[in-house]
Amino acid sequence: MFKVLIIDDEKPVRQAITAMGHWEEFGITQLYEAMEGAGGLAVLREKQPEIVMVDMKMPQMDGVQFLETACREYPRVKYIVISGYDDYEYTRRAIKAKVLDYLLKPVIEAELNEVLRQAVSELNKQWDVQAEPVPQVVNHPLLQPLPLAKENQRYLYEIKNYIDQHYYREISLKVFAERYYLSKEYLSKLFKDEFGYNIYEYLLRIRMAKARELLMDPEVKIVTIAGKLGYHDHNYFSKAFKTYYGMTPTDFREKSLKAPACD
Repeated sequence: MFKVLIIDDEKPVRQAITAMGHWEEFGITQLYEAMEGAGGLAVLREKQPEIVMVDMKMPQMDGVQFLETACREYPRVKYIVISGYDDYEYTRRAIKAKVLDYLLKPVIEAELNEVLRQAVSELNKQWDVQAEPVPQVVNHPLLQPLPLAKENQRYLYEIKNYIDQHYYREISLKVFAERYYLSKEYLSKLFKDEFGYNIYEYLLRIRMAKARELLMDPEVKIVTIAGKLGYHDHNYFSKAFKTYYGMTPTDFREKSLKAPACD
């Protein structure tokens, strides 16, 4: 999930950008604001957003001064210049500071969201590269695989927690892949590397564990249990349970209820 900082001394501009951005679509969950460069630097250092949108013409510390410091301290952040001044010098200095793009006011919604899409895409590529392992050399303990990219690892735990709490819903690998801007194959591999199961295997594991719990109550019908676990067809649930445990839900229930209680 990404964080964005908007730096502009005009409140209506900040409000307009906030209203136009398709934040949820890009996995952006937190927006921060600042009225000028010095305040923006303070927010950048405290909140460490991945994307910063900055106006050029501001009191005290302007956009150029902000970028000179911010790019030096946080070179991996994606900087987007927003200015009402179609000025070559501002543009030249912004490009020199390696900003992602330069948008003129009034900002057009389509252009804003396109550059946000580009920023998120580049951020994901950065983390994917970080996640790639270093080739192993036999008997060389100093060369080890790079750890899983921090943000990708956070995504995996968000997915796991979602499945733990919403196992009864339809779970789609495609939806997760689109949400986090990763390929289905790569996301599935990351999940299995981290937890030992792919996403659908983990979902089945959780559902079967819940099924065992529910079957211990003889008052709950099997068709009800199937529905509670997200199966619309109780026959399909029974087949899945038998494949997983080697016995039908009915057989499991009868066997469990006949088992002697522990003293």
